[in-house]
Amino acid sequence: MKKLHFLMLIVWFAAALFSEAVQAADYTNSIGMKFKNIPPGSFYMGSCKLSEADKEANEKRKFMGMAPKSAACSSGGPTDNSAQDDETPQHKVRISKGFQIGVYEVTLGQFKQFIASAGRDDLLTDDFMTRNSRGDNAAVTHVSWNDAQAFIRWLNQKEGGSAYRLPTEAEWEYAARAGTTTRYSWGNSESQAGEYAWYDKNAYDVGRSYAHGVGIKMPNPWGLYDMHGNVWEWVQDWYGENYYRNSPMNDPKGPSSGRYRVNRGGGWDYVARNLRSANRGNNSPGSRDDVLGFRLVRQP
Repeated sequence: MKKLHFLMLIVWFAAALFSEAVQAADYTNSIGMKFKNIPPGSFYMGSCKLSEADKEANEKRKFMGMAPKSAACSSGGPTDNSAQDDETPQHKVRISKGFQIGVYEVTLGQFKQFIASAGRDDLLTDDFMTRNSRGDNAAVTHVSWNDAQAFIRWLNQKEGGSAYRLPTEAEWEYAARAGTTTRYSWGNSESQAGEYAWYDKNAYDVGRSYAHGVGIKMPNPWGLYDMHGNVWEWVQDWYGENYYRNSPMNDPKGPSSGRYRVNRGGGWDYVARNLRSANRGNNSPGSRDDVLGFRLVRQP
């Protein structure tokens, strides 16, 4: 029995060391934001899904008693029939330069430092304060793409230089997938969503209608938290419904103009299919909503 207890202690200690290694930041900045190094590399962006033409062909094949045609998934991942058309076609993307990305979403406490230092009391509206009432460690929400840019300008000026920015949409998905080809960074099943994400079933549906503290759920394989759920995260790109059809392979940056900016990751009041690594959202740059936040990239 003592031997079994000793072995259990060894297992626990090894697990604790692994957890600490996963959570360790590669860089911490002047306001306490933690960043992980993300290496350059290639991945398949978007979702593998049958085209409308293939769907029509399958109806005919079904009528004729023939086996349906399946989608050819270049990534080796699954066909995702829940994917939206703007997630297709699945295409190879190369991220040519490494970057650092926030381990967590930007928190209320960090955003408060910006408000105080930059004198942006105009941001302290009743809506902002009501929707950000869960403590300084919660992901900041009710911020627009324009607000995120103002925060970035302040932080760059504070630290001197231009290291900070929003991730491109391709960088965000690359980091969210963390080397995986599945629907979510943990696999293909929605059943594990509650271990990794705040979403409708463990937040909105049970009366917890707010942005939650960061880093409470499990991280993805690269040690990044809340890439699925909690708050939708603004990225740099303009939104283009058909952009993937002509996206360049190397370091795509989205359309040159548009009406909406992209956001990613799903939020606390959304269903599990909206948490998928490839799922895309969009809003006008001035939109503020209680599920809109952001995460930063730092270019060392």
